[in-house]
Amino acid sequence: MNRTIHIIKIWLPTVLWICCIFYLSTEVFSADHTSRILKRLLSFLLPDISMREIFIIHFFVRKAAHIVEFCIMSLLLFHSFRNTQKKQRYWSWVLYSLIIIVIVAAADELHQWFITSRTSSVIDIVIDVTGGILGQAICVIFYRLRTRENKSDID
Repeated sequence: MNRTIHIIKIWLPTVLWICCIFYLSTEVFSADHTSRILKRLLSFLLPDISMREIFIIHFFVRKAAHIVEFCIMSLLLFHSFRNTQKKQRYWSWVLYSLIIIVIVAAADELHQWFITSRTSSVIDIVIDVTGGILGQAICVIFYRLRTRENKSDID
């Protein structure tokens, strides 16, 4: 396969996911919009739920979304680096991935700063990077288990 096509095939999901993260940072997914959806859902499932409880659940769902978004991006980055930088050691894939995660997290919050219905927060950057670190930890564990398994098959 042509090297350029191979690189595009490997990196396209990662780039599309990063675009998705920026789309999720638009007005469409502001707290006002997502709270309406969650309020209806929770009120249907739990008719006696209070507004305070809905607010608390909404807050944690939104923060969990940060972790999940960046964990997925982290997994995709590791995969992309692993399949295009094969001569390097896995820790370099982790380092490159974390650098991009920090840059995207900061750019995402900067992007939100310009949207009136969104808020920008350094705490959200920390949450995003935590999701990225979680993703890298998952990648390293599976990578090391897999390489250890392959070595034992050879012996």
